[in-house]
Amino acid sequence: MHTPDRWLIVKINGNDPHYRVFGSWYGGYLGSDSWRMNSGITKVSEDDDYYHFEGTSGSVYHCHKKAWGISGYGSAVLHAMIEKQKDYQMEIVPQDMDVTTLEY
Repeated sequence: MHTPDRWLIVKINGNDPHYRVFGSWYGGYLGSDSWRMNSGITKVSEDDDYYHFEGTSGSVYHCHKKAWGISGYGSAVLHAMIEKQKDYQMEIVPQDMDVTTLEY
């Protein structure tokens, strides 16, 4: 189970279009910031405060509804990934998109 400090959804376009969770964590006083992208969303559910994204690898990301966004470190990593892609395109899903209605 993963609960990122900040998160967003990325759409991967290409031969196999799909959506992924990109999560970032703040390192705190003694740690360093980190990021993680899931294997691909297969299912989403929600409660009052969280979206629960299940991935193809079996991982589950619990993402607080008010934590949509990305850290400065995560932004640098994600935008570098987007710039380097040649075989497919990555795009950030807009915040106002209802993630429960996307086809996973």
